Amino acid sequence: MQQCGVLTSTKPITKSQPQLAPNQQRQRIGLYGGTFNPVHNAHLLVADQVQSLLCLNRVDFMPDFIPPHIDHKSAIDAQKRVEMLKLAISDNSRFGIEMAELNRGGVSYTYDTMKQLLEQNPLTEYYFIIGGDMVDYLPKWHRINDLVKLPRFHFVGVRRQGAKNETHYPVIWVDVPLVAFSSTDIRHRISTGQSIRYMVPEKVAQYIKEHRLYHE
Repeated sequence: MQQCGVLTSTKPITKSQPQLAPNQQRQRIGLYGGTFNPVHNAHLLVADQVQSLLCLNRVDFMPDFIPPHIDHKSAIDAQKRVEMLKLAISDNSRFGIEMAELNRGGVSYTYDTMKQLLEQNPLTEYYFIIGGDMVDYLPKWHRINDLVKLPRFHFVGVRRQGAKNETHYPVIWVDVPLVAFSSTDIRHRISTGQSIRYMVPEKVAQYIKEHRLYHE
């Protein structure tokens, strides 16, 4: 039998919870935000490990429109990023795609996104996945103090080498196997003619080749 990790968030439990109809069930959904430019195997590994450790119903990959927390970079067309995500997750029924930030446009502030999703899905508990390096930046996040007070919202921190991996904000910490490459590395390898085999799913590699993406 699968053993789920203990949730160690210090966030207080709210007493008012939506009442369930006889045919309704609460959902525990992971949200994995990012530009996914392109999606790669380390993304998939993190999502799978978090889904398994926390016994989530599924993990939804949520591509951003304009990321607020990192240096702005030139991302390819959003539809192509979504198409690669679809190819990457096609063999895993526990994965999905959340289009809220692309549909809304503008800067993808997590507070705005979560307000929208929580209102639209009153029976869903959300687990927002971020790396330990992003946890270090939480004090700079837009309306962070309001964000962590939202009901049915939790941060899941994936410990990373080189990050502090600690914060006074409520975070559920998980450990996953370390894979030390990024989308930036992959784009560089493509532009310089190097192999990306085993770094991205085969279907994604084929899509990149067919559409000549990242060939600077």
